[in-house]
Amino acid sequence: MSQTPEALYARIKEEVGVRADRLWELSLALHREPETAYEEHRASRLLADALEAEGFRVERGVAGLPTAFVARTGPAAGAGEGPCLALLMEYDALPLLGHACGHNLIASAGLGAALAVRAALGEVEGTLLAVGTPAEERGGGKVAEVEAGLFDGVDAALMFHPGVYDWVWAPLTASAQVRVGFHGRAAHPTGSPTEGIDALGALIQLFNALGVLHKRLPDGSHIQGIVTDGGRATNIVPEYAEGLFGLRGGTTAALEELMEELRSCAQGVALATRTRVEVTGVGGRYEHFRDNDVLSGLFAGHLDRVGISLSEPTPGVYLGSSDIGNVSTRVPAIHPWIAIMDSDGSDHTPQFAEAAAGPRGRRAMLAAAEALACTAADVLLRADVSERAWACFHRKATAGL
Repeated sequence: MSQTPEALYARIKEEVGVRADRLWELSLALHREPETAYEEHRASRLLADALEAEGFRVERGVAGLPTAFVARTGPAAGAGEGPCLALLMEYDALPLLGHACGHNLIASAGLGAALAVRAALGEVEGTLLAVGTPAEERGGGKVAEVEAGLFDGVDAALMFHPGVYDWVWAPLTASAQVRVGFHGRAAHPTGSPTEGIDALGALIQLFNALGVLHKRLPDGSHIQGIVTDGGRATNIVPEYAEGLFGLRGGTTAALEELMEELRSCAQGVALATRTRVEVTGVGGRYEHFRDNDVLSGLFAGHLDRVGISLSEPTPGVYLGSSDIGNVSTRVPAIHPWIAIMDSDGSDHTPQFAEAAAGPRGRRAMLAAAEALACTAADVLLRADVSERAWACFHRKATAGL
């Protein structure tokens, strides 16, 4: 390292500062014109263009996703000397609610961190990636990117998320969507009642069975279902009924056990009601988030220097699921939370969308950009960081955490 850590961190702070207004304008531009999953064409273009303008080599449409991209400096991941560091950006919005999850802030913070660390470090051994990850809310862009091998050779993946807590890591569960369809036999309920096999009745029995199952599920696990097809007329015994179920588990292993429980319940109901059942997964599975203590500790220390202190999550509180989990179970990763509302608020609300374009959102975004860039510099310049991060990763993987 040609400069002291303190001088490097000060330089990163300067680089974020000179871009602060531009980063905020980009964040507001995304906020004004929200784009939902897989439709983030403008957001993707704005981010990729900004990276290209400052010397990054940009590949667009990666992993078969038109709105995904990878911008890089240095050799391909795993192909050269030194570690490989990935800064992740989300930019999809919620239907009807816009940026009520604050992904506009995630995008601008990731962009700011990538530009600042490159400007501060110049050419170093190792690889810096800025990864555009669409469709976190519905579909899972990171799932596709992981499966395409985009994170192969990556030593650390960094991002932040705005929220209502200042937490050093995110207790995110594994999740999956499962469709259950029962096939029966149509009949007139009065004219030929004994000829009918009620598929809707079978689906209702499944809901009842799952209600009993729910009482003995471990912390972090639950099943929530809706009826998506319950028949067409009241004077016809439904020959087909279908439900869509969202499953969550505190770990990916717990989710897999829960999926088997659901399958067993459905098959038992089918046997009891003389129906035939089909159980199929819908979309990609989100794995649980595995925090990397080494990287999270570095990020928290850098964030503390800019006046935001992070704490451990409240025990027993979970914050939903995210496709960052699929990244974190393959490479060391962080996903800290920085509050832009007080803890009596909630994301996925109009109030949170308003906060994502407000002064507290700007402060969180710029603080995150600086802390992410400083953490990225630690990974790229200190060989012991990636070594310790991987040791932590393997320890938690062995323990099933």
